Amino acid sequence: MDVEGQDLDRQNKDAPPQMNKGLRRALIAVNCVLMAIGNAGGPLLLRLYFQSGGRRQWLSGWLETSGWPIILLPLLVSYLHRRRRLILGLGHRHQPPTKLFFITRPLFLYCAALGLLLGLDDFLYAYGLSFLPVSTSALLISAQLVFTAFFAFVLVKQKFTPYSINSVVLLTVGAVMLGLHVSSDRPNNVTRGEYYMGFVLTLGAAAVYGLFLPLVELTYTKAKQAITYTLVMEMQMVMGFFATAFCTVGMLVNKDFQAIPREAKHDEQGEFRYYVVLVWCAILWQFLFLGTVGVIFCVNTLLAGVLIAVFIPVTEVFAVIFFKEKFGSEKGVALALSLWGLASYSYGEYREGKRSQNMAADLSNQPV
Repeated sequence: MDVEGQDLDRQNKDAPPQMNKGLRRALIAVNCVLMAIGNAGGPLLLRLYFQSGGRRQWLSGWLETSGWPIILLPLLVSYLHRRRRLILGLGHRHQPPTKLFFITRPLFLYCAALGLLLGLDDFLYAYGLSFLPVSTSALLISAQLVFTAFFAFVLVKQKFTPYSINSVVLLTVGAVMLGLHVSSDRPNNVTRGEYYMGFVLTLGAAAVYGLFLPLVELTYTKAKQAITYTLVMEMQMVMGFFATAFCTVGMLVNKDFQAIPREAKHDEQGEFRYYVVLVWCAILWQFLFLGTVGVIFCVNTLLAGVLIAVFIPVTEVFAVIFFKEKFGSEKGVALALSLWGLASYSYGEYREGKRSQNMAADLSNQPV
């Protein structure tokens, strides 16, 4: 009995603390900021790579997840925090080893499969972006919201409210309006066939990512262990590693590693800035993916899809500033519709939260 009690005590000390409401709100805010930075900066830097003379699609896809080692830093902080809690809790008693990772073998294998799916999505998106301007790519990627809503309904039984439906409609209409002016927006060095290929590849990337997000949430619900934010970061690290491995194989076959020094020497921005763009592109894309899985963990898949769609007009604004693209009336209306959609979703979530609180209060006040 004493040994069993010590084992239970050890497990409780080693497990991360339960998340309170304040911490949950802080994590939501942090992950939304990460999504905003990554969703705006990642595509712009990737497009800058192609505009400056880059031509390696496998390399550009590889950059989208190669920043996965960044996650080791917060995981190290989490490990040291758990270790400190364990030492303080046990005092001078025998100190058992602190668990280095929480992810189990079945969950690891599932995340590995998701990582391969994410690697396919990276390649499709990067290949499509090499033929399309940012505005057209953003339009087609916004279709992931429709795919996300459909797959979330099928896989995780995500409930729709009038506010969430209104948000999806507004964001979709706004994204469509962004592309109304791009019929003659084909880059000079891109053939008509390549332009339409970019359409198909980017739309395929939107569909794959629309499937990926609900599968991540399904992993949370089906996992036979407690899902903590530390575990979420471990899962993202595994997915990032296997997505990067998927694109690494493509780079090896396509001899992209040998081509990187040649591209750097002929880059329009200079050799040093070429490598700076590659490094920051990897960092910003990792911000996006880490923020996305964090939002799914703290809230749900639909909010992650909504936020990705909301940030599309933001990307358009930065494209106007840095790439000198025209900002027509369509983009202004799309921006307004996107902000309206976010407000609609936020208000719906607020009302749903208040309704749940009132129902809980009514049940607690009922006589036994």
